[in-house]
Amino acid sequence: MAIVGAFMVPHPPMIVPAVGRGSEKQIEKTIAAYERVADEIAALKPETIIISSPHSVMYADYFHISPGVKATGSFAEFGAPQVKFEVNYDAELVNLLANKAMYTGFPAGCLGEKRKELDHGTMVPLWFITKKYSDFKLVRTGLSGYDLLKHYEYGIMIKEAVSELDRRVVYVASGDLSHKLQEYGPYGFAEEGPEYDRRIMDVCSSARFGKLFDFDENFCNKAAECGHKSFVIMAGALDGTAVTATQYSHEDVTGVGYGICSFIPKGTDEGRHFLDLKLAEEETALEEKKARSDVYVKLARASAEYYVKNKKVMKVPEWVPEELLNTKAGAFVSIHKFGALRGCIGTILPTKNSLAEEIIRNAVSAVSEDNRFDPVEPEELKWLDINVDVLESPEKIESEEQLDVKKYGVIVQSGHKRGLLLPDLDGVDTVEQQISIAMRKGGINPGSNIDLYRFEVVRHT
Repeated sequence: MAIVGAFMVPHPPMIVPAVGRGSEKQIEKTIAAYERVADEIAALKPETIIISSPHSVMYADYFHISPGVKATGSFAEFGAPQVKFEVNYDAELVNLLANKAMYTGFPAGCLGEKRKELDHGTMVPLWFITKKYSDFKLVRTGLSGYDLLKHYEYGIMIKEAVSELDRRVVYVASGDLSHKLQEYGPYGFAEEGPEYDRRIMDVCSSARFGKLFDFDENFCNKAAECGHKSFVIMAGALDGTAVTATQYSHEDVTGVGYGICSFIPKGTDEGRHFLDLKLAEEETALEEKKARSDVYVKLARASAEYYVKNKKVMKVPEWVPEELLNTKAGAFVSIHKFGALRGCIGTILPTKNSLAEEIIRNAVSAVSEDNRFDPVEPEELKWLDINVDVLESPEKIESEEQLDVKKYGVIVQSGHKRGLLLPDLDGVDTVEQQISIAMRKGGINPGSNIDLYRFEVVRHT
């Protein structure tokens, strides 16, 4: 057997009457749709239900799979301790997933469980399901800080493990949509909120899973979505599978989006290997971009690739023009992979004898010394998108009114602490944001006495 059904569902605790105490009546369409999901799952009679939850254990660089034989949980933190759960885990499937990850080097497994109790992203679906069906075991997994393609790849691994054990499995992708749909909502309003809900419901109601990759990280953050990566894992678990997609409901009356869809497999479809299609598209786009790159970016890429392959800093190539050899300046090298930051290191003022050497050294640092990320591996090189920012000399300013997030970068200094942020970055829309982020990067506490400096850059992409 394999995955016999998949469902996209929300997880508002208020939907449980003991928690909502009447407020759940606001979302009657969602409740009715959830009941339909529970009925369909009961009819499918799965041996195992897999739930991916944004509120399970989550790491930046690891997909956590809950270990053990069983787990318990309750809605005590939402004022309803009497609503309790006890579920048996499918330990065989969990162990197979963890072993497959270990043998293939995929960053997933059962290590680092910080909280054994079931989270509400898991319990809300269980509250509906267990009223109609209880003859199943559970696999609970969290999300990660990795990009969307890695989440889809994780879904493919889940599909392979399910097939290998010949399990009859239902996949439940738990996740709310945007949290910024109404001014009166608990998180306020952002214009990206309704746009996210419109797009995600359009994509999922027609099972156009390849379009899930087109949601920019910055856009998702502004929309304050919750479940996107959960939906992507589910899509990966249906890789190469034709499905019948049905939208049951979508509501936004609380200021948070709740969407419910079902996906029922109906055979294989070789045209639905969306990761392969995306990688081919990405490779073509990157090759075209590399061909258009100027000498600054070509030098940074050459340095990064040489170091990753040889673990040595390369010498200045003969093809580097005089303008890079006779100039000194600070420079930042920024590396992205599939749209997500993969490394960024630079210098405010020149530290080398030439700009060429500055770029070479900072490219090495970006692929190997950015402590937010693991060092870049050789197999990643083809997927890297590299930019170079050459900094003009910083000038001290008297107030933040002299800043412009699109034109100027900022340096915030307090005593010996100093934080820098480049200009015109995705997700940084106000001067206040720019200063706040620079302070955090420099370890400067809010309320500290600070000096501000601004600088311009020439960006090479």
